[in-house]
Amino acid sequence: MPIATVNPANGETLKTYEAMGEEEIERRLQLAQATFRTYRTTSFAERAGLLNRAAELLDDATQDIARVMTTEMGKPVKQARAEAAKCAKAMRWYAEHAESLLADEEPAAYDVKDSGASRALVRYRPLGPVLAVMPWNFPLWQVIRFAAPALMAGNVGLLKHASNVPQTALFLEDLFHQAGYPEGCFQTLLVGSGAIDDILRDERVKAATLTGSEPAGRAVASTAGDMVKKTVLELGGSDPYIVMPSADVDRAAEIAVTARVQNNGQSCIAAKRFIVHTDVYDRFAERFVEGMKALKVGDPLEEDTEVGPISSEQGRTDLEELVDDARRSGASVLCGGERPDGPGWYYPPTVVADVSREMRIHREETFGPVATLYRAADLDEAVLIANDSAFGLSSNVWTRDEAEVDRFVRDLEAGGVFVNGMTASHPAFPFGGVKRSGYGRELSGHGIREFCNITTVWHGA
Repeated sequence: MPIATVNPANGETLKTYEAMGEEEIERRLQLAQATFRTYRTTSFAERAGLLNRAAELLDDATQDIARVMTTEMGKPVKQARAEAAKCAKAMRWYAEHAESLLADEEPAAYDVKDSGASRALVRYRPLGPVLAVMPWNFPLWQVIRFAAPALMAGNVGLLKHASNVPQTALFLEDLFHQAGYPEGCFQTLLVGSGAIDDILRDERVKAATLTGSEPAGRAVASTAGDMVKKTVLELGGSDPYIVMPSADVDRAAEIAVTARVQNNGQSCIAAKRFIVHTDVYDRFAERFVEGMKALKVGDPLEEDTEVGPISSEQGRTDLEELVDDARRSGASVLCGGERPDGPGWYYPPTVVADVSREMRIHREETFGPVATLYRAADLDEAVLIANDSAFGLSSNVWTRDEAEVDRFVRDLEAGGVFVNGMTASHPAFPFGGVKRSGYGRELSGHGIREFCNITTVWHGA
């Protein structure tokens, strides 16, 4: 895949970039290692000052970088501005909370005495240069939710961004540079995916984090395992959205539309499988389909556009194949399902019902504005359908019955359970999944500690 900005709204190639050669990669690895030696000794107050300054600069640049993101990957420009604002918020959150999250921990006095120590503590120390392999769908947020905690912990970052968002990748490097970070604290590596293995095998790179596809995650995890290096993986998702009879069905259907088509439906944590109790199925389906049909699809740079194009031509083809396979296998397409005429890689909001386990659309992730609709006889069947997936990122349940909530929290195989609302990420809450959705956590205290050396300090009596 060339390193290039290709506008998905019309297919026009706007900018192309040469991949960095071996000499430039080596120079940057040397710089990362050298910078870490001194940056690791900075105080939390110094790091917070730099990160807060970066947040201010991002606020100032929001309009411009929002247009860049929209032009590179097609998200509606209003959503792009919201993404930039969310990044600035997360940066400020970590600037404020990192020191307390990484404060020394003292074991109970009894345990200290029992160990024969006069005193003991647990200290969190940075690991070193961390390689971040990031996707195009949230080109700012995916990076910041790694970079903000990693930099506050005293690590330095090496970003290998998706090849179709090079301008956003370069903006991020410049953002941290302009904020006053030492050269080498955060570097963008303009390289193709073929370079990742050698970079990760380099002894100067201490760990890696990846958000992306399952095959990409397997490749990075395999190399990291061979080199005995820590990794955090956030891979695909096929999140269930369960609606029970006690729910506010109209509200659930309204939120379901947003939950499915946010970011043009290209979100790992977007709700994708809508599992509805038979008692309220018809009512939910009617309102959900009405809402999907009413969405405005169009130029993502227009303020009233709600759904823009798929990010790539291949992405649209993959989506079409899943819908067409389901249709041929007996599924009902309640709306959408046909490629529109005209330029750009657009695909309409689509609802597919009567889905069976044998269909590809049941097993695979639909990365675009396509929803699958299931009827469940009771709570047990709803859980069964929800867990019948290789993925386990997040989940959504709509019910006013607390006993049902307890059952869902206990039994759903997912990294999150969102009750009477849609899944969203926030810097204060851990984010990640189970099964083939990956392992490890981003955000919160759990996320900032992922790339720390958790060190036991013991003093003899």
